[in-house]
Amino acid sequence: MKPNLFSLATKELSQDAFLAWLLQWAAPSSNVYNEKLHLVAAEFVNHLIALQGTVPAEIATVKAGRQWENIDVWAEINDSHLIIIEDKTATGEHSGQLARYKAVGEKWCKENGCELICVYIKTHSDSSQNLEQVREQGFAVMSRLDLLRFLNAHEVVSDIYNDFREQLRTLEARENGYRDKKIGDWSEHDWKGFYQELEGTRGLVNWGYVANPSGGFWNAVLNWFQCEGADPYMQIEQGPLCFKVGEVSENRREIRESFHRLLMDGAESDMGLQRPSRFGSGTYMTVAVIPRSSWLGADDEILNFDAVVGRLNRLELWLENVVTNHNQTLATA
Repeated sequence: MKPNLFSLATKELSQDAFLAWLLQWAAPSSNVYNEKLHLVAAEFVNHLIALQGTVPAEIATVKAGRQWENIDVWAEINDSHLIIIEDKTATGEHSGQLARYKAVGEKWCKENGCELICVYIKTHSDSSQNLEQVREQGFAVMSRLDLLRFLNAHEVVSDIYNDFREQLRTLEARENGYRDKKIGDWSEHDWKGFYQELEGTRGLVNWGYVANPSGGFWNAVLNWFQCEGADPYMQIEQGPLCFKVGEVSENRREIRESFHRLLMDGAESDMGLQRPSRFGSGTYMTVAVIPRSSWLGADDEILNFDAVVGRLNRLELWLENVVTNHNQTLATA
């Protein structure tokens, strides 16, 4: 296998460096060193500007770098445009950082008569809900697939450019492997790819990583129903399909047992609904489970995506009916 710089330098700082490096190549003076790379970089600058602003007639000057006012990557174009990039790999936006960075950019642009372009680049996968929250804060989103489409459209003689592109291709391929891999061999990459296809096909409340003392897992919340005392919902936990209730702040044992009996009494014989191996006592509690083999497939099987979606939709409708009937019973009691 050909050595790849970015398979070793996997942190966000390395990605920051690549993006700043590519932006710097858009400067007209770089043309004499690698004309093709310069042209691709100039097109990348215009591509970023077009996400939120007016593309200049030409690129005359480029100043670009890293870590200005804690902003990951910045570029000043023609003394008329300021691009600020919040660059993420596996982590997400936090601590109000986007609002702060945008405020810094707006202040600078007001003082210097520039147009501000705010871009959020995420090269690891993220849920639609999380990315929509980024857009709501005034940042255009460029996903891994968006960035890869741009890089794939150009062939450049540059090991740095091609290594970065190849690393993105590797990440993309890992998350598409679940379609042809035995379910028992799935890794976290397969689950992320599966969740993304579920999200695009039938919709999800959200999906993401849940950290816990036992090592954590990737989860997907399929729905959320309103009910007195606690709100039931379905959640995939990188294997079992869990029926949960939350948020519960008081009388947790009573509520947990009540919803467990409610679901088990209403379960259909072929659903495979079971009592959890152990009951928790937290704010969000699992009250019943369906093992992975009963809803997704056996270890030696390849995913039948359409069949799984149909199964999940049926279970969701069943849960909705159980909750509706329970609410009606409470209302007439």
